[in-house]
Amino acid sequence: MFDFLNGYETRRKRLLKKAPEGALRDFLSVPFPDPKGSIKNTPILAVDFETTGLNPAKDQILSIGFILIERNEIKLSSAYHKVIRTKGALDQENVVIHQIMDDARHEGSSLKKAIEDLLEVLAGKVMLVHFAAIEKNFLKAACQQLYGAAIVFPMIDTLALGKRRLDMGSAAYDPSQLRLFNLREKYMLPRYKAHNALSDALATAELFFAEVSDMNSKHPPPLKSVLL
Repeated sequence: MFDFLNGYETRRKRLLKKAPEGALRDFLSVPFPDPKGSIKNTPILAVDFETTGLNPAKDQILSIGFILIERNEIKLSSAYHKVIRTKGALDQENVVIHQIMDDARHEGSSLKKAIEDLLEVLAGKVMLVHFAAIEKNFLKAACQQLYGAAIVFPMIDTLALGKRRLDMGSAAYDPSQLRLFNLREKYMLPRYKAHNALSDALATAELFFAEVSDMNSKHPPPLKSVLL
């Protein structure tokens, strides 16, 4: 397992020395949660990005949604959703999926403002996502673009937790079982409209609670047991 104390926290302190004044520096100024602490007491931010594609080198963030988990509760009052003002024509196949039209994105928030909002709330918390590669790589690319500097942040991935559990079984499984809404169906969670950043963030938060409860632990497991 990745050594959190000698990894994330050391990198946070190192990057803090190089970060420019502003939102990124403010984020890096706040220590990460104790990996030995229980998940129950860890502040977590469930986050979802909708993007124009899978490659942060050429694709863009279309929308950001997040919702806070604090004291083992999903705080609905913290719900946040912003469409991002992007450049260029949208692929019509993607529009069918995420339902973000040209008029919405032209009137959307700047990427800078949305990332600042995200970093402000994410400071001192763990990011919770489903399929970490998207949020991890696009947030890193956004910080390089906006601040010319790197970022580090601890993450929990509900897809990785689902895969870990399926891998423990003796039977082969279809990788499609690891999709967000297929995993939710396993736990009989309600079906939400897919590919809206806020509803996907909420769906991920609910799935995380179900996965943790399925760990058959007498006590809330430590944060380090679910970190990437």
